[in-house]
Amino acid sequence: MSVHTEEIVLLNAADEAIGTAPKLASHHWDTPYHLAFSCYVAGPDGRVLITRRALDKKTFPGVWTGSCCGHPAPGEGLRDAVRRRLSTELGLTADTITSVLPGFRYRAVADDGVVEYERCPVVRATVTDTTPSPAPGEVENAEWWTWKECLELVGRPEASPWYRLQMAELVPLGEPLDWPDAGPDGLPPALAW
Repeated sequence: MSVHTEEIVLLNAADEAIGTAPKLASHHWDTPYHLAFSCYVAGPDGRVLITRRALDKKTFPGVWTGSCCGHPAPGEGLRDAVRRRLSTELGLTADTITSVLPGFRYRAVADDGVVEYERCPVVRATVTDTTPSPAPGEVENAEWWTWKECLELVGRPEASPWYRLQMAELVPLGEPLDWPDAGPDGLPPALAW
C-alpha cells in the first residue's frame, strides 16, 4: 500500500470508527481525531530500539521517539498493523507483541502548526533479530539504547511529545522486558486485537 493512498480510521469521542480519510491529507493544523499506535521494540538484552523520524516526514520530522509508529488500516487489527509497520519501517519481525498502554491518547502541535491527534495504544514487541534496516523516508536513524538512555531522552528537546507522554506512563511499569501485559480490554472499540 502506498503512503499516498493510505487511509486512517477517524474516531468519535467514544473511540468508535466514524469513517476514513487519506493519511497525508488529514495531517494539518486541524487534524481529526484518529486511530494510531506506538511500538517499543525490546531486544533479548533489554535494550530498546529508538528511532529518529526521517527529516522529510510531514509531521514532526527529525524527532527521536520509540521504535515504530503507525496507523491501523480500516479493518486491520492492532497486532497485524504493528507487524506491517515493523517490517516496512525497520525490516524487523516481532517474536511477541504485548499490549502495554491500551488507553493512551494524545494531541500535540509541532512548531510548524501541524497537529497529531490520536488514540494511540502502546505496545511492546520483542525481537531476536536485532539488525534493523531503516526505510528511507520513514526513519533517519535507528539505535539500540539502554533503558537509562531512554529515560535521558525524555528531558531533551529533540524527543517527540508523544514519547515524553508515553514515558510518563511507562516508567512506573519498570524496564521494558518487565512491562505487564495489559491485554486487549482497554483498546478502543474501533480496533481489534
